[in-house]
Amino acid sequence: MSLACAGLAWLPAAAQAPARPGVDAPALAAPGPYGAGWATRRMGRADRMLTVDVWYPARPGGSPVTYRSSLVGPDGQPAAFSLPGTAVAGAAPSAGRFPLVLLAHGFCNTPEVLAWLAENLATKGYVVVAPAFADPPKFDAGSALFAFAHRAPDIAVIAAEAQRLAVSGDAILAHADPGRSALIGYSMGGYGALAAAGAPLAPALQKAAGASEPNGTAMAHLRALVAISPATLLGSLPAFAPDAFAAITAPTLLIAGSQDHVVGYDAVRRVFETETRATRYLLTFREAGHNIALSTAPAEMRARLWDQDWFEDPVWSKQRLIGIEAHFITAFLDRFVKGDASRATYLDGLVPDSDQGRWPDAPPQYGAYSPGPPAASLWTGFQAAHANGMILEYRPAG
Repeated sequence: MSLACAGLAWLPAAAQAPARPGVDAPALAAPGPYGAGWATRRMGRADRMLTVDVWYPARPGGSPVTYRSSLVGPDGQPAAFSLPGTAVAGAAPSAGRFPLVLLAHGFCNTPEVLAWLAENLATKGYVVVAPAFADPPKFDAGSALFAFAHRAPDIAVIAAEAQRLAVSGDAILAHADPGRSALIGYSMGGYGALAAAGAPLAPALQKAAGASEPNGTAMAHLRALVAISPATLLGSLPAFAPDAFAAITAPTLLIAGSQDHVVGYDAVRRVFETETRATRYLLTFREAGHNIALSTAPAEMRARLWDQDWFEDPVWSKQRLIGIEAHFITAFLDRFVKGDASRATYLDGLVPDSDQGRWPDAPPQYGAYSPGPPAASLWTGFQAAHANGMILEYRPAG
């Protein structure tokens, strides 16, 4: 159900923008030193032009944007909503060249429901390009097959165009460094990200979807891959060829809920176990389901369970989820895309089960962040009593 469709309404003015983490969030969830700018463009092939949202590091100042979109319910009618942002439309870009991130949304979602992550990364010195993939309505026959056929080629085309525009000096994308690129995908977008990172599709799916150029969709200059609740099956049909994930070499961060019954937690684990040529991590939220990446639910989406379930998890607070995800995604991208070796302490040498972490010496004050190993086994950057319910696993390349 969280694989369903997006287009618009209003939130109370006092609502906190999802990009601003809660006080219980780990250290690296906080926004970075830049402002966030926001712009849209049209990009793609002549026969398939897509609207693309671009978030970028910007000079501070200006009024933040309110994003408006909608998701379609089981009655086929769009439920309109709005989300308060922190980005400023058309803000002046900050000087410098910043890594390029392509952010791929899920089936029938829109980029706005992932704006919390795009804004957060923009403040930390990343240019984020997020296509609106224009999936057919969720309940149309063949809509999922259409999305499976187009997601990876769309990602590759938009990524290549963004990299080309960065080289040619396009106004906003001129500030992106195409030689330092990353992919982030959620759900169907996670499927597309795995494929665009080099995992070949299953021949049966290629044939059923009419996919062409199966080996020509890899994103160039890829330094890191983040796949959140990635889809690897179309119904019972495998989306990828046998041993497909062994073709991926980019360092990978997988994020999943142990009770994901949409794409299957075991299927995500298979990616982790068989992606043998890549350094990889798997962050598991115990008892969480599939909907772990979208924004907190707007007020308009809380009256009906179907609408709320697009956004919220039955067990975990969504604000808590996205704060932790922002923390780990920041550490991962900073380390493998920017080459910041100091971020390794937030990823490596941690006890796999967060419940087993301890801080032997009392923190200097309530709410202090754990220094991590060797002083503490409580996960680095987490506050005492706020690092429960997770597992972080690691496998080296090879």
